[in-house]
Amino acid sequence: MILVYFHESKYRTFKDYYLKEVCMRLRWAFPNIVSYSRFLELIPETLPLLWAYLQTRFGECRGISFIDSTAIKVCDNRRIPSHRVFQGVAKRSKTSVSWFYGFKLHLIINDLGELLVSVELTPGNTDDRKPVRYLTEGLFGKLFGDKGYISQELVDDLLVSEGIQLVSSIRKRMKNKFMSVSEKLLLKKRMLIESVVNRLKNGCQLEHSRHRSVPNFFAHVASALIAYTYEEKKPSLNLENSQAFKDLIAQTC
Repeated sequence: MILVYFHESKYRTFKDYYLKEVCMRLRWAFPNIVSYSRFLELIPETLPLLWAYLQTRFGECRGISFIDSTAIKVCDNRRIPSHRVFQGVAKRSKTSVSWFYGFKLHLIINDLGELLVSVELTPGNTDDRKPVRYLTEGLFGKLFGDKGYISQELVDDLLVSEGIQLVSSIRKRMKNKFMSVSEKLLLKKRMLIESVVNRLKNGCQLEHSRHRSVPNFFAHVASALIAYTYEEKKPSLNLENSQAFKDLIAQTC
């Protein structure tokens, strides 16, 4: 509870939050609270519980889903040679913006902005297409992604094994492929998942470079995702009355 509430608070550092908010203002709720250093030692024990609880907070698939990945930096690029905390675990890679050293968070959402099925945390140099088969277990309908998910083999595999149609944009010099009007419209709405990522990073403080423990980093990510699932106003497309949504649902059925 303490870990999740940190992402709902306005504190930028966990130490200030713990000492000023938990130990003082919330003392009535936690009368046997331990010291800050002792609490940090206990965080790894909560990791299995946090990830297990996260599995109960996912939304339902509605036939229209969006997939994407985002980089999670663990240090500034200038400190990569001297960084030791995530040595051998984090990897260096490049996004469309710049190079980074850290991990990738892969996630799928529905049109209501809710997290679906599961999330996957991988080293930064992992191909976006690699975790797709695991993430799509139990989904149905159409899955919209960016150019990083272009793969005819993946499209065929998802269609045969899961009955999911993967729809992605095309790169320059690629032949145009047939898409219905509703698919083209919804592909342009893929920015919804980017809004969710922005909310996770800026609202729930998913990313920072002050981690000093690998287990505590994973606990931080899990608690940030849980905190997001409790937000009342998530980014949403409001497609209930949209003809494109009705058409795609009819095709799925």
